[in-house]
Amino acid sequence: MKTLVVVGLQWGDEGKGKCVDVLSEGFDIVVRFQGGSNAGHTVKIDKEIHKFRLMPTGAVRGKTVVIGNGVVVDPVVLLEEIGQLKEAGLEPDLVLSDRAHVITPLHVQIDSLQEEEKGKGRVGTTKRGIGPTYADKANRIGIRICDIVDSDSGALEHFFEISSRRMARLHDSEPSVGVIELRKTLLKMIDQEGVRVCDSGEFIQEAILSNRRVLFEGAQGALLDMDHGTYPFVTSSNCVASAASTGTGVPMLLLDSVMGICKAYTTRVGEGPFPTEIDGEAGDAIRERGHEFGTVTGRPRRCGWLDLVALRYAVRVNGAKLLAITKLDVLTNLRPLKVCIAYDLDGIETRTLPASAIAYSQAKPIFEELDGWEQPEKPWREVAEAGMESIPEEMREYLRFIEKQTSAEVAMISIGPDRSETVIMPKARKFLFNGD
Repeated sequence: MKTLVVVGLQWGDEGKGKCVDVLSEGFDIVVRFQGGSNAGHTVKIDKEIHKFRLMPTGAVRGKTVVIGNGVVVDPVVLLEEIGQLKEAGLEPDLVLSDRAHVITPLHVQIDSLQEEEKGKGRVGTTKRGIGPTYADKANRIGIRICDIVDSDSGALEHFFEISSRRMARLHDSEPSVGVIELRKTLLKMIDQEGVRVCDSGEFIQEAILSNRRVLFEGAQGALLDMDHGTYPFVTSSNCVASAASTGTGVPMLLLDSVMGICKAYTTRVGEGPFPTEIDGEAGDAIRERGHEFGTVTGRPRRCGWLDLVALRYAVRVNGAKLLAITKLDVLTNLRPLKVCIAYDLDGIETRTLPASAIAYSQAKPIFEELDGWEQPEKPWREVAEAGMESIPEEMREYLRFIEKQTSAEVAMISIGPDRSETVIMPKARKFLFNGD
């Protein structure tokens, strides 16, 4: 195995940052293929905490990292994160796709104005300009990295003129920055030391054919996917594994396997249906124990029991053969544990995800109860070091139940935020790190 795609299987926030950090030890290059600065990834190494919104997580390990054409890039955020790495004594080695679209302050303004206009119909956007940038991409008026490199193309001026007229006509507003200031910021981004602008698809494909191992890192989660998520309460890009090809220019045939990341429970940020949401003490306990507050926004996340209907759907859509289950430690001493195995829709039991958000909002969870586990005598870090044999039997039974319900293999579990609080199954370790 030379390539692995890592994606979230819920509504984002599954702990992909930590998982990718752990996995990237065995890979040469880490690639981000979709989304923008609305996606927060957190990596904890002892007392150090790294939080990224754009930079691929592999940068923390000093890996070559790639931002593919499917990502929308906020230059202000990227400059901040390059500076953050340098302050930590890390020199970034970043390949930036010349086909990636750029988020401008105008996109951020429009995002906020549009969300306010929606009123009760708002979807809970982070107001980071992601949606308007993808919309301009589809409307074929967006700005790409190559347009900044070719400053004589006139593309930036054309974009600024169109956006200014649109803001005045639709929102009775004007741009917060001028075109000259905007150009300076964009040029500063691509002129940074350690940043290479090129055809990233060609770079990645040549690396794979030269036997270098490449890890593809997704943002958000499958249930927020533009096509396959709980529309309209979704993000503005495709978050599923197949987007690793379209978002980088690497052929599907070169993508060997998919690992899906999910929490041992379920969370959601913003509006939208959430059948297993918990109101009351149990939900509050999970939120506090799991520190369930958005990396980017700080918003408290809605918390609920594990939803296996949604998880089975996400496993199927992504073709995930491997699972990483995170935050198992958060459920310690919560007994019994509820797990949703089906929905009740108007008195009919269903094991599939409704396409309509209206129908989905009426779904009532059908739960099965499992024995929870108590805190082991040893700290979770020592439990992780000892391996699966030290994991409480009830926790292992919980994992076996998930495997049976999803027909996917649990390859890795996380029982704490630190890099060391991770257990990788022996079979998976050989496969993931040795490539056999």
